[in-house]
Amino acid sequence: MTSADAVAALFVKACRAELDALKPGNVHRFEAGHGMSVQDFETSAEVSAPLLCAKGVGVGARILAAVSATRQAVGQNTNLGILLLCAPLAKAAERPGGLLRTHLQAVLADMSPQDAEDTFRAIALAAPGGLGTAPEGDVRKPPQIGLLAAMRLAADRDLIARQYANGFADIFEIGVPLAEGRPMEKAAQQVFLAFATATPDSHVARKFGDAAAADLMHRFRALVGAPQEALAAFDRTLKAQGLNPGTSADMTVASLFAAALDEKASEPR
Repeated sequence: MTSADAVAALFVKACRAELDALKPGNVHRFEAGHGMSVQDFETSAEVSAPLLCAKGVGVGARILAAVSATRQAVGQNTNLGILLLCAPLAKAAERPGGLLRTHLQAVLADMSPQDAEDTFRAIALAAPGGLGTAPEGDVRKPPQIGLLAAMRLAADRDLIARQYANGFADIFEIGVPLAEGRPMEKAAQQVFLAFATATPDSHVARKFGDAAAADLMHRFRALVGAPQEALAAFDRTLKAQGLNPGTSADMTVASLFAAALDEKASEPR
């Protein structure tokens, strides 16, 4: 079991490390974009951390409280995807002994109807770009199904929902291996690029369509091994085009956070 304060500190550290990486199309320490600044994201991490990591609180309540605090502090959605991914991880870290991934499966299985209600309210409050409607599991309506079932319905079109459906397989099989045993700030860019080249970005798909997201993924693949100067140029191009691979960035924070929680849990007492 890791204390709530320690979990919150690791969450903020993961958020800051992600901002330190030059991630084409995203906000980072080298270039703002999309009407958002590094300070917006830093403030969001700081105000949401204690609420996201509050001991004994349900997954949905953590997400709703953190989204509300973020909206009050910065007036826009900067971190919904991060919060959706990191809330179950933070709750899993409360469980003593064993592996974080094992505890996470239990957290996901134990989610209640209240978790669904709170999470739906949080998503509607955050109003992420490109949020559409759905015949079943629409977040603008009271949930008729559990949170895990709702995420499974969206898993084919949203990478974050897919993590709930597959037990965070992409986080633990793509992101965490690249992050573990390394300083967060050194791992962040590699983790981001791994996600950007592995699958079309859900945020881009919601706003611009599946074809645009697939095209962006192939453009990232063409830059594998490119120097920082090329990534910086690509960053300027994407921002001029309004393309923001935000889901890849959210997955990066969650991977850094999960790796850090695993390392913290394995430290000698």
